Amino acid sequence: MQVTETLNDGLKRELKIIVDAKELGGKLDERLHELKNQVQLKGFRPGKVPMNHLKKVYGKQAMAEVVEKAVGETTQAALAERKENPAYQPEVAFDESKDMQPVLDGAEDLEFSMTYEVVPNFEVSDLSKLKFEKLVAEVQEKDIDEAMENIVGQFKDFEPKGDKSKAAMDDQVVIDFTGKIDGVEFEGGAAEAAPLELGSNSFIPGFEDQLVGVKVGDEKVVEVSFPADYQQPDLAGKEAQFDVVVKEVNKPKKGEANDEMAQKMGLENVKALRDAVKEQAENDFATAAGTKLKRAVLDALDEEFKVELPQRLVDGEFENIWNAVMHEIQEHGRSFEDEGTTEEEARKEYTGIAERRVRLGLVLGKIGEQAGIQVSDEEVQAALIERVRQFPGQEREVYDFYRNNPNSLLELRGPIFEQKTVDHIVSQASVSEKTVSREELFHDPDADEHDHDHDHDHGAEKKPAKKAAAKKAPAKKAAATAKKAAPAKKAAPAAKKAPAKKAPAKKKAPAKKKD
Repeated sequence: MQVTETLNDGLKRELKIIVDAKELGGKLDERLHELKNQVQLKGFRPGKVPMNHLKKVYGKQAMAEVVEKAVGETTQAALAERKENPAYQPEVAFDESKDMQPVLDGAEDLEFSMTYEVVPNFEVSDLSKLKFEKLVAEVQEKDIDEAMENIVGQFKDFEPKGDKSKAAMDDQVVIDFTGKIDGVEFEGGAAEAAPLELGSNSFIPGFEDQLVGVKVGDEKVVEVSFPADYQQPDLAGKEAQFDVVVKEVNKPKKGEANDEMAQKMGLENVKALRDAVKEQAENDFATAAGTKLKRAVLDALDEEFKVELPQRLVDGEFENIWNAVMHEIQEHGRSFEDEGTTEEEARKEYTGIAERRVRLGLVLGKIGEQAGIQVSDEEVQAALIERVRQFPGQEREVYDFYRNNPNSLLELRGPIFEQKTVDHIVSQASVSEKTVSREELFHDPDADEHDHDHDHDHGAEKKPAKKAAAKKAPAKKAAATAKKAAPAKKAAPAAKKAPAKKAPAKKKAPAKKKD
């Protein structure tokens, strides 16, 4: 093997590699000897096929295998000899002007080029010199009261509004309905005594709006279109008419947090419900404090390490972000002008985010490697189970997707490695605590700077998202968590809105490209 460096510019490298034809010939003979005891040819006993005949029959196939293997082995050997760590899988290219057939015939040397960028070499500073302030807040009684109010609102009851009263938004109507397409009833399009809260958006778009103003005994034809992505393909995008009979019109009844409501949620009494809400809120506060601290760590590392970045990694990360941004803009029928920016400004902003991700991925990778941080199979399995739980009804599909796609499993391993590395940095640094209000703890500074929401959910990224954490009030989350104890609802008829479909996440880059 001959290795000649043809490019050395910053992090970029290009090598020309030549593998002697005699070396390939020797490897071909080794491969044919392996095949000799494996193949069965008519007229020959196993292991007794002459080499010349074996080469005639299997020579080209075997040589192709030898060449492929030689490329892999020589590229690895060249990197090891040069003691270089490529930032990604090197790109191998053959001279298109040269015919490969003489190489496969064993008459010419194998020549190819290998291009790549190396991981930048940098020193990790003394982590003990880093100083961080951890924001903490205590759960107040008012936080629990707010959560309880949310729960009461979610479990509200209704009472008759009166036979002559008209239904308004937030009222409940109880209806019989029969759906038709082109005058023909369709399967699953009918129901009796179906309760429907107007404004809940639980039925297909346009259905509920047309029932505002109805009274008990009214008969009405509701005309709607099924969404193009409706869960039943035979109904998707079609115009439909529903013959509706109004059986009841009910108004919201002010609920009360009591033992009966708690028991409906699977808890013993209202005290147990308040305790559950408080515990969930405390967990949310602790999570928010950890998230804030992690952000401070990442910001400090981003500021501390100004290393040269492999451009291909940055380009790849930018492409991932940009594709997500464009998909979101197109899906919502928006434009950059609607978001208060221009495409040029957005590209510049997201390029900065891509650079940050790559930089922090390299820095965290080096710190974690030096600290000997490992991610166990048990930790990945736990993350996979947690991921599967996010897709109710599709658990087996999602589980199989990840188990059959190693790169997707890397997506689960990466955040675990990142968090363990951040925890290591925190353990080495000087950390003080500062007590703040709930609002300050959950405040997202990025929400003040951007009026659009392209949240890519990566820890090493400065998120240009308007969803401030404070808007996801811990009290509401606690209420939602407590509500999960309620019995599951029966399957809905076809008039009901199709649930949002969730699919396994797209494949992402290997762990090196963690944010």
